[in-house]
Amino acid sequence: MGDDEEAGQDELITEEMLWDRIPEVDGVERASTYYELSARIYARGQYDEALALAETACDIYADLGETAPSEGLAQAYSAIGYNLNQLQRMDEAATAMSKAVAILRKNKSPIALELACTLGEWWYASKSYDNVIETMRDCAQEHLVDGNEIGAANDLHLIGCAHRELKNFDEALVTFREARVLFKKNHEVVHVGRCDQKIAACLIELGEGELALETAQKAIDVFETAHDHSRETFARLEYGKAQVLLSKLEDGLATLEVVLQNATDDDPKDFELIVDIETRMASVMRSLGRITEADEVLRRLNAVSEVLNEQS
Repeated sequence: MGDDEEAGQDELITEEMLWDRIPEVDGVERASTYYELSARIYARGQYDEALALAETACDIYADLGETAPSEGLAQAYSAIGYNLNQLQRMDEAATAMSKAVAILRKNKSPIALELACTLGEWWYASKSYDNVIETMRDCAQEHLVDGNEIGAANDLHLIGCAHRELKNFDEALVTFREARVLFKKNHEVVHVGRCDQKIAACLIELGEGELALETAQKAIDVFETAHDHSRETFARLEYGKAQVLLSKLEDGLATLEVVLQNATDDDPKDFELIVDIETRMASVMRSLGRITEADEVLRRLNAVSEVLNEQS
């Protein structure tokens, strides 16, 4: 039977037929039927029901022990992960996907790398930054072995972001620079700018004001040329922070005012970013002796901060 005929037969198997099949089968076939139902219901966006079906498939495979096909078990774990991800249960989603990846890596499955990259992003979303570093380091090595330099650069960029969240600024700096080399080699201009913006941020944390200023300007130039106004705003924020670090307070305040204008023009507004910018501006105002003005800014921000803290 050709592939087209097989695909046609698959389409003819209705969801009702799958439900009817369950009492008639057991073992692997029963598990795969639950998995197929889960996949179809996931496609409709009914994630709670799809999750329950995927978990049932996983339980059946687990009960089969050593006789269970490992690929089927991995599929069930990944389905659990995707549904949990849609339900915003990020820690549980990443844990389920990590089990799928471990099985697929052991079997040297070609899809293991793709799912591992997804896993790294989920670990990041769940703020499990050490797991991000461990997972994506392996992905970067595999991508380089496969000759996929852009894939490796993306992996390194995520590792750098995780190091930065952990305040490992030296390690983050090294990793962002490694990613930048690969992006530049492959003429990925915007991605080079993304690296420069984050390199500048790390340099500021490490007290390297002059180099941070120069690097932030490179990022601004890229994003301004690309008309990528959102990223340009963040690059200008680093530029202003570098100016303040170098005691160029008036210049830094002027830059932060531009950044604030850009941030408040966005819709929907990122109030956490706006509060961060204005808090920095108030600090500079205080350093310039503009105490009353700084106090008024902070008083006004308290109302917004109370709402943000309540939401979290």
